Amino acid sequence: MEIILDQVERKDKDICYRLLQYSLFEESISDFNEMDENALFEYEGFDDYFINGDASAYFIREKETGKIVGFIMVNTQMQHFETGHCIVEFMVIPKYRRNKIGKAAAVKCFNLFEGNWEVSPSYGIEKAYLFWKRVIDEYTDQNNTFDHGIFMFSYFR
Repeated sequence: MEIILDQVERKDKDICYRLLQYSLFEESISDFNEMDENALFEYEGFDDYFINGDASAYFIREKETGKIVGFIMVNTQMQHFETGHCIVEFMVIPKYRRNKIGKAAAVKCFNLFEGNWEVSPSYGIEKAYLFWKRVIDEYTDQNNTFDHGIFMFSYFR
């Protein structure tokens, strides 16, 4: 399946928020995030992705049909580098996992922005760590570091 990244527009932010809820639910087993009284996982700063030029959200779409198969959220709130971009949320719908869609989406995302990158796999989820290790090692030809739960590397064309 060929995919594209489609920047989420403000009018579609509710769709992105629903996808984010699935992701937060999946991660709740390891990060102990709790739902509120409305059965939602809170996500501070979500609206920033639609009003702030330093944060962006992208749908991962099947190129041929436009069907949403996941999403990515990127911002510039770095923990180790002074400047750059970080993937803060990333999810491929389970039905579409294990067929290189996640890898293709990650690479397309990295190629959007030159400079420093940080990626934090979901805390305590070994599969997430292994996924990102494989993708980033291949993307950087193993020219990256992993420190305090964060992969770090630089990309320049």
